[in-house]
Amino acid sequence: MKPRGTDPRILSLAAEVAKSPEQNVPIILLKLKEIINNTPLGSSELKKVKQDIYCYDLIRYCLLVLSQECSRIQGGWTTISQLTQILSHCCVGLEPGEDAEEFYNELLPSAAESFLVLGRQLQTCFINAAKGEEKKELLHFFQIVTDSLFWLVGGHVQLIQNVLRSDNFLHLLQTDNVQIGSTVLTTLQNILQINSGDLLRIEAKTLHSILDEVIFKILSTPSPVLRSIATKLLLLMAESHQEILILLRLSACYKGLRSLLNKKEPGTEFCQEFRQLIGLLSPRVYQEVEEQKLHQAACLIQAYWKGFQTRKRLKKLPSALITLQRNFRSRRAKILLELNRQKEEEDRRLQLQLQRQRAMRLSRELRLSMLEIVHPGQVEKHNRELEEKSALIIQKHWRGYRERKNFHQQKPSLIEYKAAVILQRATLKFLAKCHKKKKLFAPWQGLRELTDARRVELKQQVDDYVRRHPSSQMSAVTSRELHSQAQERLQHYFMGRTLEDRAQQHREALKAQISTNIEQLMKAPTLKEAKEKEPELFLSRSRPVAAKAKQAHLTTLKQIQAPWWKTLGEEADEIDYPKDELSVELGTLFISGPKPP
Repeated sequence: MKPRGTDPRILSLAAEVAKSPEQNVPIILLKLKEIINNTPLGSSELKKVKQDIYCYDLIRYCLLVLSQECSRIQGGWTTISQLTQILSHCCVGLEPGEDAEEFYNELLPSAAESFLVLGRQLQTCFINAAKGEEKKELLHFFQIVTDSLFWLVGGHVQLIQNVLRSDNFLHLLQTDNVQIGSTVLTTLQNILQINSGDLLRIEAKTLHSILDEVIFKILSTPSPVLRSIATKLLLLMAESHQEILILLRLSACYKGLRSLLNKKEPGTEFCQEFRQLIGLLSPRVYQEVEEQKLHQAACLIQAYWKGFQTRKRLKKLPSALITLQRNFRSRRAKILLELNRQKEEEDRRLQLQLQRQRAMRLSRELRLSMLEIVHPGQVEKHNRELEEKSALIIQKHWRGYRERKNFHQQKPSLIEYKAAVILQRATLKFLAKCHKKKKLFAPWQGLRELTDARRVELKQQVDDYVRRHPSSQMSAVTSRELHSQAQERLQHYFMGRTLEDRAQQHREALKAQISTNIEQLMKAPTLKEAKEKEPELFLSRSRPVAAKAKQAHLTTLKQIQAPWWKTLGEEADEIDYPKDELSVELGTLFISGPKPP
């Protein structure tokens, strides 16, 4: 996403890079140096310029140019060295924004590796150069590249491990040239001064290679400048990390290092650092280091033990707080549950009240509709039936309430009674078991002999029982006659009972039919409202009823067609009309509903 308010210089430069041919791109990118130098250092404007450069991929163009061969770049090493400065200055202090992961994980490591590759190329060119002026220029370009690398690593400390692990850096460190070697060692010393902890995070093989090269330069290089820089670098490593000091003192790879250093005659310019290094490698210093290491180990053990004790104490301390929280939460849950229950009861009560009101309204509407449908002569009977039903419902609910109340009152005594019964049953079972066991294991006592007085008493009881309960003697013929009479009476009873049941069923069927007919007549519409097929629903299957209905219908028609003066206080005489004129094609129809005026 392109930022808003882009610097017009960056915008025009990006457009020029996009339109120009490939060989002119390095020269165009050099204009970035002028833009960066003209912007105040540390200002927000400089940060904005760097963000614009990154957003328009000008930094990637610089990396692509640096990855090309020197012969293909216009301006040669001069252009390359200036581009390294531009690239390092653009990357330091840059806030990538959304592309932070790509910037830190891909772009920065590739930039550091490009600087090391350029350093190796300059080292090769410097060694192969014949003229002094050319070597001087190449050395100047090499220093610019190393300074750019140091500037980049200083702004992004996480690149130190990438630099120390790089094979190109080890090749630069293994050079025999004094000027190149001193520059590389100085750069390594400056990097370790920024953060020496990354030296222990690299692989052991790489660390041994760096130590071997530094020790080799101390012992084998005739140049005092290179030996001084290597000594200071090794002293910095040993003082910064005791692990490296122990490695130099105890490792088989560096056995005899102290004796070799003692044989060397240091120069006056770095005599102090050389003696200090020898003192660090002495047994006394090693003993102090061991004591310090033991002291640190003891401190570490104490710290772990105190931490364990503190955590154990902290585990015990919150128990009261946990209990308090649990009780508080349980009480709060009970209160909330009670409130919810009360709210539900209130809602249920309101719902029941609404249901009762709705049911009452519906019942009244139904009652009104029934009153409209019921014949005026049947209204009083209908009201009486409703009152009886209402009284029955009220009595039923009242009796249910009374019985439930009595049951709740008698429930404790019932429970006590059941408990007493259970206790008595268990006690009787236990006593019976004890009696049975006692009788089983009791010794044989023999039978009691009957005395003469006892025999007389028993004989008298038997005679009294026989006298009070004389035996009825009946012959077989009498018994058969009595049995046949009983059978006849029983058969007569069952036959009469069957006839009575049939008559009762017939009566019930007639009652049901009459009730059905009455109900249909009550609900029947008037003749004005009746449709074609509705009269057929009220045809009676009983001939007497149909004849009676037809006679009533004819009588009504006669009264309607009679003159008005015949109905004034006197009963209208029957007038004979021909049956053809009065017959209605409705068969045996029940006439219902109010009479017409």
